Amino acid sequence: MIRLFLICFAFSLLSPAYAQTKKAQDLYNQAIRLFGERRANEAIPFMQEAIKADPTFTDAHLKLGQLYEFTRRPEMALAAYREAIRQQPDKPATAAAYQSASSILLRQGHYADAIPYLERFATFFAPQSAQGQRIQRQLESARFGQEAVRNPQPVTPRPLSESLQTTPSQYFPVLTADEQTLVYTALKPEGDEDLMIAGMKGEVWSPPVSLSDQINTPENEGTPSLSADGRMLVFTACQGRRGFGSCDLYISRKTGDTWSEPQNLGPAINTRYWESQPSLSADGRRLYFVSDRPGGQGRRDIWRSDLDASGNWQEPVNLGAPVNTPYNEASPFIHANGRTLFFASDGHVGLGGYDLFVADSLARGWSTPTNLGYPINNADDQAALFVAASGTRAYYSFEEQKEGGSQKSRLYVFDLPESLRERVKPVSYLKGIIADARTKKPLTATIELIDLSTNQVVTRVSSDEQTGQYTAVLPSGGEYALYVTVPGYLFKSLSFDFTQRTKGEGMSLSVPLEPIASGKGSTAKETLNNIFFESGRFELESKSKTELDRLAAFLKTNPTVKVEISGHTDDQGSAATNLELSKKRAQSVVDFLTRAGIEPARIQATGYGETRPLVPNTSDENRRLNRRIEWRVL
Repeated sequence: MIRLFLICFAFSLLSPAYAQTKKAQDLYNQAIRLFGERRANEAIPFMQEAIKADPTFTDAHLKLGQLYEFTRRPEMALAAYREAIRQQPDKPATAAAYQSASSILLRQGHYADAIPYLERFATFFAPQSAQGQRIQRQLESARFGQEAVRNPQPVTPRPLSESLQTTPSQYFPVLTADEQTLVYTALKPEGDEDLMIAGMKGEVWSPPVSLSDQINTPENEGTPSLSADGRMLVFTACQGRRGFGSCDLYISRKTGDTWSEPQNLGPAINTRYWESQPSLSADGRRLYFVSDRPGGQGRRDIWRSDLDASGNWQEPVNLGAPVNTPYNEASPFIHANGRTLFFASDGHVGLGGYDLFVADSLARGWSTPTNLGYPINNADDQAALFVAASGTRAYYSFEEQKEGGSQKSRLYVFDLPESLRERVKPVSYLKGIIADARTKKPLTATIELIDLSTNQVVTRVSSDEQTGQYTAVLPSGGEYALYVTVPGYLFKSLSFDFTQRTKGEGMSLSVPLEPIASGKGSTAKETLNNIFFESGRFELESKSKTELDRLAAFLKTNPTVKVEISGHTDDQGSAATNLELSKKRAQSVVDFLTRAGIEPARIQATGYGETRPLVPNTSDENRRLNRRIEWRVL
């Protein structure tokens, strides 16, 4: 539409035009008439004949270039524009030739060739005029693109899999944290867009199938976003469902193998304007999306909304500058680390059209976006990027522009270059099954990751009520406590020290939970893995508070339960010293619980020293496991 506007603008600007001969003028007029009737292909021979009749007819060269461009023959259009410029380089009427020639060269990625045309084109306008400023933006892009091409990123994109190419086009890929499940938008031959799903079988993607009959309809569904465990989906639908605006966002949840009927995200998220291109945080509790609603920085902006404790989406907040611009931002993707945002924009300086950028969430706000460079970005529009939780691979769709049309879009993957890996703080993931330790029945559990330095919840997810399966993202660069809780069961605590971790990895851990069972013969017990003491001392370290608060809350929720707090050591040092140390450590925990309001009669401290090792004291790691605090239901 923009190209058509420029062409029509140029025709009106330069008309009428006069040739040196009547024959050339008549042929020229006939071509203009045909173009006005939308018969551009028929107009071209008449314009060619007009030029043969009068080779110095500059306006005919210009109009021929515009006809070639309108019929998608850019090389022939460029040759015609260059001839018009050669004949009359300084006349204001030739400004349109400079404009069109530079635009073609920019679209082709020929930045160095475009710069002289843009510089000459700029001389026809005042620097502060709207057109003058637009040309300066193009010059910025051309110079940036020229430098980016000189210094390319070491990237080698490769097609994701031929088995996925079952429809004319595939785009907007998203994956689970373990990269074993892929969901994407597929364009069918009849023009319908559906969401497809494929699974990794060994090293090969399985043939894709429709995500769900509950989700896909004869109308269009697209731009999916998944939570890290693949059990929460937000997508866009623009017709066929009752909504608030031209395009709305919908949510569906997976239980077992079944997706729920999609629900509109409601009036806080959806408006009478355009909402699309969602991106869920790893735990599904924060949503980024694009909207053209009022109150933003530009035309289409990136917005953010959080899920409150009651499960309602809060009023969205505009990300503001420097992420959003007066122009268009698109397809946000928040990495599983929760702080690195990838997005597309035609407002930031790039290589032309929409480029991909990255920005980081900092204490003071968002960092200045960084262009991902060439060849990730090029002269074509780049729609979206998905970066794996590990920070090692990126997935996207690629559509190569061709003469007279375009190639169908395909899914591609590439290894993220080191310069970008340094920007993406990787995350690990933990997955497995939560089940009753005795009956093996799957349990619906709440899994929470707590930052021990701040006592703040980093991630909160639930296990599948039918299968007990869960996936929890574990950030790098800190010490974390992971809690698995189910009413009626002892909670499980796990400890992760990722202060030195620089690479993400996947870990499998199925968690059996002990049901609360008190009285004679009770064996229900757990290790408190996030209780910390200095070596040889019994004073609790401050980061133990998270764990102790959890235990106090458990005892308040279960007021009839009595527990034994037992201390254990390794075999280093004398047995008597270890026994005394274990008693004092257990008593420190009891003292904390008493101060937290737990009746002293419900808790007792016992020290076992080195007499009850979990594993043989044959290594530093084994000795670490034997130094522990346990709690047992009495």
